[in-house]
Amino acid sequence: MKKVKNVCLGGLAAASLFCVPAWAEMQVSSHDMTDGNALPMAHVFNNFGCKGENISPHLAWSGAPEETKSYAVTVYDPDAPTGSGWWHWVAFNIPANVTELKTGASANAMPQDAIESLSDYGFTHFGGACPPPGDAPHRYIFKVHALDTPSLPLDEKATGAMVGYYLTQHRLDSAKMTLTYGRGVQ
Repeated sequence: MKKVKNVCLGGLAAASLFCVPAWAEMQVSSHDMTDGNALPMAHVFNNFGCKGENISPHLAWSGAPEETKSYAVTVYDPDAPTGSGWWHWVAFNIPANVTELKTGASANAMPQDAIESLSDYGFTHFGGACPPPGDAPHRYIFKVHALDTPSLPLDEKATGAMVGYYLTQHRLDSAKMTLTYGRGVQ
């Protein structure tokens, strides 16, 4: 979603200030990974035959609407062979003054009042990539959502689908990075 901000132009020759709308977008970045690239092994699961470190990545965001009252972070694999994708990380009620999560924040150093709810692994923290051997590389969508409410009426038992329902109702804007990971034939 894009938002409009006024950009005002003026100068010595201008008799008055001239303002025009300009599009601004929310953006997400990371010290640990680059949009469009392969997911580093640090963020790959360490079970089910996968041998990663299962560490949540650094995420930083900017350009959220002024009306933002909280954030949520999700990591979703739409290519998982489940018929409904796979939620790898679901965190919400991140305060509006927080615009960064450090590497390894999940389960260790989340902001006060933030809630990590159930991933499809069945636990309440980041779960890295682990597609089936032989599948084409899966897409992992790391998304930060700016919300119009300070908190969602959910707890750590909420599923990714339930959180997704509330995010759709309260999202002002969002930004995402998409990375890929595949294990090849083993």
